[in-house]
Amino acid sequence: MNRPPLTRFAWLSIAAALATMALKALACLLTGSVGLLSDAIESLVNLAGGVMALAMLSVAARPADEEHAFGHHKAEYFSSGFEGSLIVLAAAAIGWTAVNRLLAPRPLTDLGLGLAISVGASLVNLAAAVLLLRAGRRHDSITLEADARHLLADVWTSVGVVAGVGAVALTDWQRLDPIIALAVAANIVRTGVGIVRRSVGGLMDQALAPADQARIDDVLAAFRREGIQFHAVMTRQAGARKFVSLHVLVPGDWTVSRGHELLERLEAEIRRALAHTIVFTHLEPVGDPASWADEKLERSEPAARSRPP
Repeated sequence: MNRPPLTRFAWLSIAAALATMALKALACLLTGSVGLLSDAIESLVNLAGGVMALAMLSVAARPADEEHAFGHHKAEYFSSGFEGSLIVLAAAAIGWTAVNRLLAPRPLTDLGLGLAISVGASLVNLAAAVLLLRAGRRHDSITLEADARHLLADVWTSVGVVAGVGAVALTDWQRLDPIIALAVAANIVRTGVGIVRRSVGGLMDQALAPADQARIDDVLAAFRREGIQFHAVMTRQAGARKFVSLHVLVPGDWTVSRGHELLERLEAEIRRALAHTIVFTHLEPVGDPASWADEKLERSEPAARSRPP
């Protein structure tokens, strides 16, 4: 699988984070809003996530070597997991600040200019998020997708904060600002936990998504109609690369050449149905009892050869 370098998208994320962090910090200084402060803190997290994404995308792009025969693609999960953890920490900081402000309200100032600056920062984030999300889906990169979803969460956070600060201006109820900040923190926690869970799933060799497995099942169904049987089908994903392993059972009197031709055709069909996939196949005679001893995912004991199933 050849994938173009994705580090340029990480640089885009870093640039967007720097721009929005500066704008939101200015808006916070002008207004004194803890809601806008929460927005600025999340942009700091965006910056840290962008730097981590740049480092891990550089590692993931390295070719396979003797020590990493399956490549370095799992490095992307470290980036997304790191960013998800930072999101949760940022939410804790926002919550702490909001509770203090809730206990000791403070009037807001220069709301019009502050809100205008915050809206401008959100538009920068939105443009960067759309580009990153498209690139993440196109190149099957969890790092870019996590970065994009974080930026999108930041955009929705900003919408909530702007609405809250605007409501303060209309109602003069100062505690509404920290209440909005607490809601923002809760939303950030949800986003962060989701990213961390997906990253852990990748590091733990979680099976492919149901949609991907359905494509594999469709391919196998066509071969089953030819009388071919399968078991011990296993899948996993490492970054953008997918792995499929399965045992293929054929009549015992087949020649090696015929079995090899079948496996080549099968592997090609799976790769055609599922991009960026490496397929491992194991050919077995359908009439040998040992072929059926490994129907489960692992074979822990030597197979018996007493009688066929």
